[in-house]
Amino acid sequence: MNNTRPLWVQSDGTLLLDERHSEYEEARDFLRGIAELQKRPGAWHTYQITPVTLWNAAASGWSSSSVLQRLTELSRYVLPSNVQEDIRKHMDSYGQIRLVHDDGGLMLIAETAELMEHLCLWGEIAEVFLQPPSGTHVHIRADSRGWIKQELAARGYPVKDEAGFHAGKALDVSLRTHMDSGAPVTLRDYQLEAVEAMLGNQALDGGSGVVVLPCGAGKTWVGMAAITRLKCETLILTPNGVSVSQWISELLKNTTLTDNDIGEYSGQIKNVKPITVATYQVMTHRRSKEDDTYPHLQLFVNRDWGLIIYDEVHLLPAPVFRITADIQATRRLGLTATLVREDGREGDAFALIGPKRYEIPWKTMESRGWIAEATCKEVRVPLDPESAISYSTAPKRNRHRIAGENPRKTEVVRALLNRHSGVPTLVIGQYLDQLHELSRELSLPLITGEMANRSRKELYDQFNRGEIRVLLVSKVANFAVDLPDASVAIQVSGSYGSRQEEAQRLGRILRPKKTGSGAIFYTLVSEGTDEVEFSRNRGRFLLEQGYPYSVDLWDAQIAEVEVEVGDQPRQVHS
Repeated sequence: MNNTRPLWVQSDGTLLLDERHSEYEEARDFLRGIAELQKRPGAWHTYQITPVTLWNAAASGWSSSSVLQRLTELSRYVLPSNVQEDIRKHMDSYGQIRLVHDDGGLMLIAETAELMEHLCLWGEIAEVFLQPPSGTHVHIRADSRGWIKQELAARGYPVKDEAGFHAGKALDVSLRTHMDSGAPVTLRDYQLEAVEAMLGNQALDGGSGVVVLPCGAGKTWVGMAAITRLKCETLILTPNGVSVSQWISELLKNTTLTDNDIGEYSGQIKNVKPITVATYQVMTHRRSKEDDTYPHLQLFVNRDWGLIIYDEVHLLPAPVFRITADIQATRRLGLTATLVREDGREGDAFALIGPKRYEIPWKTMESRGWIAEATCKEVRVPLDPESAISYSTAPKRNRHRIAGENPRKTEVVRALLNRHSGVPTLVIGQYLDQLHELSRELSLPLITGEMANRSRKELYDQFNRGEIRVLLVSKVANFAVDLPDASVAIQVSGSYGSRQEEAQRLGRILRPKKTGSGAIFYTLVSEGTDEVEFSRNRGRFLLEQGYPYSVDLWDAQIAEVEVEVGDQPRQVHS
């Protein structure tokens, strides 16, 4: 045992990190690359090693021996033997099976003849072989490229895909030059690094994968730079109609593309052009719930795309995984602020989109001034008496909504708006009844999915011009909304324990401010309800990114005094 070290590695693959240790930040940055944060009960942060986190580490250049050496250097105890075996097993499995392209078509290559014999024992896998294997090599059906990667990953053998990509139809496009100087638009250093990491080593397994950047860090610029570097027709998939409009606007403003080059493919408009921007919703639209066909998925194959960009790839719907398996010869770029998928399909995303190619910690971005410094606060709000009775007698499935719509949250929102009077503020919620009530009580403009995109844009523009200082928004504002001056966010309710949502909502206020000021993210949680546990889950993301996270107990009498004198919130307990 060595008590001078910050890490405790347990036999079940969990890693306990002491945040009080002087090497905490260094160890945290290392663990972020090989494990996933699970919880933080007090000073100890709990991480979990998974096959996918280890595959991503291997794809980024780590070897099992280097990971074990670093864990040994950080650990208080000798590493459990089974953990060492799991790390070697999962990390060394990456690259044991490769896909290459030769004159005979698509070839699967195993590291050893014994491994190839093992693959033959899986009947479904062997069915796509075009002939019996020759030692370590076997040709497979060309249309099985995605399927076999997905199946082998599920069996613990992530495939290193070196079969390359077709170029797609050529498109003459470049970044614009500045009107005043004539100099080309310059990307930030990390954006250039992300593009290079994605496309730089296409001779081996580059050209497809995921780039992880904080909200507000300019993921769209990475996508535009990839398009202008590859100079090919591109399909861009986004979460919603607002995101479609923003992609089109950025492309027209920052590249040499014109209106004739860019098409929108959404619920209302179906224009397919050399650059087409579509929503996930329209791609997964069915005529009825009983209909198993998705007619708009044909968009993937009705042009010779050279690149497909999946914006907010962690939201990629299950039906799109199916078609993504069929287009493995097309380069794929996933953009996201977090690799976490609430549906547990990280393995499918790894196999079909590609490994993580680039990531930069949020706090590193903050220290460089690329995103605003943020403070995160959880405010515990007692239930009002009527809601407390309803909550205690309600079925479990109804309790989360009762807690989320706690009427006492209105007085907290009012007090926080008074405290930050004049500061551009977003109030974000999950439930429409609650949001409409807040809008009436506090006279706030409200944006929901019921509102036409044009009307939403008008309110967003008014907020950006400073004509509106407070904007009430539903979950439609979780993604791809550009509100650079927003400095305060008040989250009144959310989607259970979604870390994705926490990342997106915090991201709404992380654009650097012209004044150099920081940002504050409040989450209102009903005390004594399941919201407390769900909030712990959401808070994992913030903790993983290095943000301090305080917990305050709301007291209306104290709050009234604070508003009068302009003090900061009083922390009752942490």
